[in-house]
Amino acid sequence: MMLMKFYNKAGGVFMLFAFLLTMNGWAQSIQKTTKGLKFAARQMDISVEFYTENTVRVYKTPIGKPYPKTSLSVVAAPSKVAVRYAKKGQNLVVKSSKIQVEVNVETGGVYFYDASGKELLQDKDGGTLFSPVNDAGTPSFKVRNAFSLDKDEAIYGVGQIMDNKFNRRNSSHLMKNENMSTYSPYFLSVKGYAVFWDNYSISKFEDKPEELSFESLGHCADYYFMFGSNTDGVISELRGLTGKAPMLPLWAYGFFQSKERYHTQDESLNVVKKYRDLKVPLDVIIQDWRYWPEYNKTDSAWNSQTFDKEHFPDPKKWVDEIHSLNAKLLIVTWPGFGPKTPQRKEFDSKNMIINFDTWPPKSGARPYDVFNPKALDIYWKYLNKGIFSYIGNDGWWLDSTEPDHINVKESDFDLPTHLGSYRSVKNGFSLMHNKGIATNQRASNHDKRVVILTRSGFIGQQRFGSNTWSGDVTSSWEMLQKQVPAALNYTLMGIPNWNSDIGGFFAGRWRNNGGNKNPEFQELYVRWMQFGAFSPMMRSHGTDLPREIWNFGERGSWCFDAQEKSIKLRYKLLPYIYGTSWDVSENNGTFMRPLIMDFIADQRTHEIGTEYMFGRSILVAPVTKYQVRKSPVYLPKGSGWYNFWTNEYSVGGQTIETDAPVDIIPLYMKTGAIIPFGPDVQYSTEKKWENLDIRVYEGANGNFTLYEDENDNYNYEKGAYTTIVLKWDQKSRTLNISDRKGSYTGMLAKRNFNVELITLNANKTGAKTNTRSVEYKGKSIAIKF
Repeated sequence: MMLMKFYNKAGGVFMLFAFLLTMNGWAQSIQKTTKGLKFAARQMDISVEFYTENTVRVYKTPIGKPYPKTSLSVVAAPSKVAVRYAKKGQNLVVKSSKIQVEVNVETGGVYFYDASGKELLQDKDGGTLFSPVNDAGTPSFKVRNAFSLDKDEAIYGVGQIMDNKFNRRNSSHLMKNENMSTYSPYFLSVKGYAVFWDNYSISKFEDKPEELSFESLGHCADYYFMFGSNTDGVISELRGLTGKAPMLPLWAYGFFQSKERYHTQDESLNVVKKYRDLKVPLDVIIQDWRYWPEYNKTDSAWNSQTFDKEHFPDPKKWVDEIHSLNAKLLIVTWPGFGPKTPQRKEFDSKNMIINFDTWPPKSGARPYDVFNPKALDIYWKYLNKGIFSYIGNDGWWLDSTEPDHINVKESDFDLPTHLGSYRSVKNGFSLMHNKGIATNQRASNHDKRVVILTRSGFIGQQRFGSNTWSGDVTSSWEMLQKQVPAALNYTLMGIPNWNSDIGGFFAGRWRNNGGNKNPEFQELYVRWMQFGAFSPMMRSHGTDLPREIWNFGERGSWCFDAQEKSIKLRYKLLPYIYGTSWDVSENNGTFMRPLIMDFIADQRTHEIGTEYMFGRSILVAPVTKYQVRKSPVYLPKGSGWYNFWTNEYSVGGQTIETDAPVDIIPLYMKTGAIIPFGPDVQYSTEKKWENLDIRVYEGANGNFTLYEDENDNYNYEKGAYTTIVLKWDQKSRTLNISDRKGSYTGMLAKRNFNVELITLNANKTGAKTNTRSVEYKGKSIAIKF
């Protein structure tokens, strides 16, 4: 070993260690860096760098061909990590307090272990290949990296994939983001680690018994290994690397109504009025396409981000009236522009258009170059002037963020963008489009939290207030079934906000069979709405048939009443949902939690993608088949479970047949759950939470943090919020309510907590209740039962 000293311009000294290892007659130079090491093997330069105690970046380039990679997803810089070095036979080990990384300096193999030395993953010996290719005239490489996994190791993530599978072992996918298919090159293991392959090109994922591999276009093999011990820990590392999820406003957790489309400003306004007249809760109305003027009865002015004077004669008044009804407006905007728009003309003049056909057909519309930072600012310039600063809308519907690609030619993928060929960056399109709008809106208005509904996504998009929906799915039972595992795998990629079109988008199959009055479509819609009530966004939308509640019947009809029941339950749960939102933002939590997140020790959960925890306390088992009235629900080991509707108790580790009449979604509360219920309201902020019903399910210790703030601004980032921690102590049968921490303008000085304890009967098969009411003034209270 040689110790070399180097002097910087300030006269300081820093050390660089160089090893000269002789193996089987050949010499290999290894450099120790402050956070890892660098070495060369198999005609590659390889860097292993600790970003945190739990996260390691592995970076490989063809030898002698360095590449200055700038990530679109990763925003964190390496933190200060104390690393140690050791020899292991002929290999070198670099370790933090949490993980160990072993490198084979001859084969280039990189092997990952936990702190105790238990093997987690192998980056295979000789498993990285660089094959030269011509990328639209630029020398590049087809880069392939292979890993070895345990034979029976379950993995998740990869993307939102409509194949009704949860465990992604033994599958292969062309990773190309399109409508209904949203990928990120990432997988998460039941062993408590994940790998993010940081590449935005059209790629291949393949898992087969002998290896798992990513194959992409690029100049480097660049991935991050993240160890979290459990799934929550992995997601925390991933968000630390790619950005935390901000708080959405309280209204974003209410009910959204939409359809394709409202043709006039009065039509959508009257929808809000009718919801108010019917006293069915509603927070948001959404305006879909063609609110802009046509050009000579064509779509040549597509997405002009202005208003058609005939159908939207006074858009400012329109939005003001929506706001006066205590509702919010989301309005659609697209990434493509027709040739007769001023946006398109400016983008064309600055070579900021990707010159292929996007939606709609025969319009001449083209997408703008989202990879150019100046193009993002130009896009916002028009969007702000024509819509945001003009009418004061509350959020955005970003449609076609893959983007749509029609009349496809292979040469389209050779087209240039600011960062290279379209082929080389395609999967990052939605990430950058969302970034441009979110960052510009935040810079222009601190009083409105960014709310974005988007049709595609990529790891890192969570930091922009984006909620991805599953795309233009068909209205069928089969598609409803596919939504659940697709959502769970998507959220395991660290992107917590997801939703789907309640009822499915394309409903033409029902049009000639009774339409909204067809009993099967009505039941499908109700079951989908029940699922939507336990999704991060609850949003009704579709084409072919209208989706407003009154189109299915009048109050008193089963279909109307079942919908209203789900919507009202959603609003009653807003204190729980908003507290969960705080957990997502502050603690890197997850809304839709696959059972593996909380019950990994129960191996049966490793294959279950049909149920999930909504927040940390509520087990949701959506009904996804027609005319089912008894539904099998698996209750995981590690907890006892109470039927939400009946309070009946069951032990974990068994499948039970649960009553599921058409207006009931099976819901189970785990022992120790603390669930706050809010007042009956017509919109999210109609009433303050002066009287909260707190339901406690005994049988285990539990806790919940009640979070409150000013509901829709970024003052919470400056500390303008309060938290009240509720803890149930099973041994003493006491609910401890903590001192209130924090303050904000308009907070309640006092309130009433009405506590209902759900208790076991002596035979532990049923339940009874005890109720106590207390006045709370911000100081701790202990309620003993």
